[in-house]
Amino acid sequence: MEEKNEFLEKTLELFIENGAKALTMDDIAKAFAMSKKTLYEQYGNKEGLLKQVLDYKSYQIIASIKAMGKKASNAIEALLLKDECIAQASHEKKSIFIRQLIKYYPNTFNEHILGVSKRINEILVQNVKAGREQGLFRADFDEKWYAKLFFQLIMSYESTPFIDTHKINKSDYSDEVMLFYLHAITTEKGKEILKNYK
Repeated sequence: MEEKNEFLEKTLELFIENGAKALTMDDIAKAFAMSKKTLYEQYGNKEGLLKQVLDYKSYQIIASIKAMGKKASNAIEALLLKDECIAQASHEKKSIFIRQLIKYYPNTFNEHILGVSKRINEILVQNVKAGREQGLFRADFDEKWYAKLFFQLIMSYESTPFIDTHKINKSDYSDEVMLFYLHAITTEKGKEILKNYK
């Protein structure tokens, strides 16, 4: 299993460096000194390999997010730590890779995003429940709906014409979205605690 994970990790790096469209199965086979036939037998085609690479990476990110949340002293800190983890996972150089996925592999990208969204929404809903128990988050909103809105805002950086990506980088954008979300859901007690993290 470790060998397969290492293969998927290195293949992801190749996709990021070369782009989803430009990297061929031949390139991947050469990089790993394996036959193209073996590669096709294991993954079917490039899109099948892309799906496995994306699944592997998303499970890794979700595991990191959950681990970060356990280190936090409260629900606000947990969200901020999770945001940091997401930012590290989606740094700037992946933008070309993401854009190419959207353009050339839209079904694969959409399937991937829906899976990630579902898992992150579950984490956010649990976080809201914990925050309410701690008296930090309001009780008068639908946490499932807010989780979907939050994820939509985070993901829109790559795909909306309303954000000038030359004026705000992805990390700053994500920070602003997180603050926007936290200000929308926190109680007065939560807002006081939030001030300590700025």
